Amino acid sequence: MKKQIVCMAAAGLAAAMMAGSACAADYKVGILQFVDDASLNQIEKAIEAELDALSAQGEDNYIYEGNVYNGQADPTILNQMTAQMIDDQVDIIIPIATPAAQIVQTATEDNQIPVVFSAVSDPVTAGLAESMEAPGANITGTSDMLNTKAILDLMFIANPDIQKVGLLYSQSEDASKQPIEDAKAYLDEKGVAYVEKTGTNNTEVSQAADALAAEGVDAVFTPTDNTVMTAELAIFEKFLEAGIPHYAGADSFALNGAFCGYGVDYANLGTATADMAVEILKGADPAVTPVQTFDNGIATVNIETAEQLGLDYSGFAEVCTQVVEIETAEEFE
Repeated sequence: MKKQIVCMAAAGLAAAMMAGSACAADYKVGILQFVDDASLNQIEKAIEAELDALSAQGEDNYIYEGNVYNGQADPTILNQMTAQMIDDQVDIIIPIATPAAQIVQTATEDNQIPVVFSAVSDPVTAGLAESMEAPGANITGTSDMLNTKAILDLMFIANPDIQKVGLLYSQSEDASKQPIEDAKAYLDEKGVAYVEKTGTNNTEVSQAADALAAEGVDAVFTPTDNTVMTAELAIFEKFLEAGIPHYAGADSFALNGAFCGYGVDYANLGTATADMAVEILKGADPAVTPVQTFDNGIATVNIETAEQLGLDYSGFAEVCTQVVEIETAEEFE
């Protein structure tokens, strides 16, 4: 691992030793964001803020300027950006979201640059870790693994009479596969019908939303799916007009107009990701550093949407660690 030691005007070894805390290591950090959406933007900002805060403490410097990239969901661009970070000899790479992490994993198999991913919902199923406890290679990170049962329970708290649920997701995102299977099993057990609609871009997601409205579903579920997240601002009004509440696996969905987002605090997840990256840079082995998970107990409700739909969500407080009320916006402040 490359580590540059910088000392204050040290003339020889003795002076450097006397400098003590004046010596610091400069680490180059690469950050690769999968796509531009409210959740991932929040994570990336939190990572930068924490790295800045840790650098300000004076022990070491974590330099990310010039190595922050956003692939906008394009695999070709994500691969090019990863190659650029490797050429720049970064000491560690932080990919945000599963598709970005998978690309970085492939690119670092030979050079073994440490990788600390963020917001990977199911690292084992995605092939990024052998297990949550011992990832087994040069990769570890933080997971926003979704408690699917908990968010579906909220649906029936708000409306016990649901007869048909829409499942809206992208088949291209590994993060959505297991939650959708879990949702099907949950609904099968309750004897509730469901309709699946998918999309790989904003246009297809918008068409899928129209199709679900035409099917007359009583509610829609989306896991932590970045493809749908990027389209939420374009589809939430469709669901409002049809009187359909949209439940999803991140607070950013609610920020962008969905009725309810349920999951982790993404600012906290970003901070924890940066802290984990620093631990790896200081010598921790990613192969045996457990993937960090978080409490999935925060329900974020869009109060404007709730009012328009006429939904009572007072019962959420009994089953959630926290209920946060927000209004529609493009980004978190």
